[in-house]
Amino acid sequence: MGEDRENILRTVQSHYNDYGARAKQLSDEGKKIIGYVCSFVPIEIIEASGAIPFRVRGDIHEPVTIGDTLLETIVCPYYRSCFDLSLKGKYAFLSGLVIPHGCDSMVRSYSVWSYSLPYSYFHFVNIPSVCVESSFEFFREELNTFRKSLEKFLGRPIAEDDLAQAIRRRNAYREKVKALYGLRSEEPPLISGTELTQVLTVCGGLPVDEAMSLIDKVLAGIEERKGSHRKKGPRILIDGACLDNIELIKLVEELGGHVVADTICNGARDQLPKTNEEEDPIAALCERYLDKVNCPKTYRENRSGTFEGDIASRFGDIGRYAREFRVDGAILYLYRYCDPFGFEVPARKAYYKSINVPLLHLEDVYSAGTVGQLRTRIQAFLEMIG
Repeated sequence: MGEDRENILRTVQSHYNDYGARAKQLSDEGKKIIGYVCSFVPIEIIEASGAIPFRVRGDIHEPVTIGDTLLETIVCPYYRSCFDLSLKGKYAFLSGLVIPHGCDSMVRSYSVWSYSLPYSYFHFVNIPSVCVESSFEFFREELNTFRKSLEKFLGRPIAEDDLAQAIRRRNAYREKVKALYGLRSEEPPLISGTELTQVLTVCGGLPVDEAMSLIDKVLAGIEERKGSHRKKGPRILIDGACLDNIELIKLVEELGGHVVADTICNGARDQLPKTNEEEDPIAALCERYLDKVNCPKTYRENRSGTFEGDIASRFGDIGRYAREFRVDGAILYLYRYCDPFGFEVPARKAYYKSINVPLLHLEDVYSAGTVGQLRTRIQAFLEMIG
């Protein structure tokens, strides 16, 4: 069984290193692959259409070159990397691309993507920035517009049953992801943060059924680790935006820490919230993406009337994960020019202080060249809390 476990983890690493290879193979077989760049894209609608959603990612080892001739350098470095790789043909197998109103960089550069890339299909999903009744009404119409645009592009209707089935499949996937996260509650965790990040990143480039099969194999392999003697260390939560590479997490774990929880865009923030299967499919997707995905771009009314009550409401998921996974400290990892998260730094720091979780705030530029600088600060932080 140990060999099987190592084989599946090697398979995950191979898929991670050659991200997009399976999607290209499916494209060569005639499948429609629709790319997306943010957790706000309702991928269930893409799946209901018969197409395969594919999460476009960047590469911290690849310098941004062509992309900087078309996008200003004050644009989010992660987003610029995604654009740069697309221009270089990394994602030439895509049939189309969907960009949501996830931040101003996405909104203002949508036209640059659509003018610069040869994909047959582009769509912009306009997502409200507030959670009030009229927002859900607007978003419902926006999702219906998205649905119709896919129907027109693919030449087939998307029935209510198609949507309901896609929601059930994606919820089943999220349940398996939850089981993966549960392995981190052990002391020490049964799955490393590096391994989990690789699995989730790989799943973003696979059809949902293949992603579920992969997770099942990982879960079966990891079971053997129970009872093994592994070194304990400080339990760390990673907070921030999209972290689609393993370098930061790998560094923390090389220095003796265990990354046991996260609130990042391609992690718990996106992977765990489920869609209500009992509601009208479009209404349920509206609720899931607008209300359950807890992103700083969404303004939520301060119903408590106090700053303390407001941050407890806005960042309560952080506190829940900190308790559930018994974290000893947290790292708030942000990219330079990420304004939505940048504006929230003081409030997030105040919240971590209120729940007595030591915090290290790091600002980075989405480049492998900064790992050495991060090492010194992370090592000092782990020594402080250890």
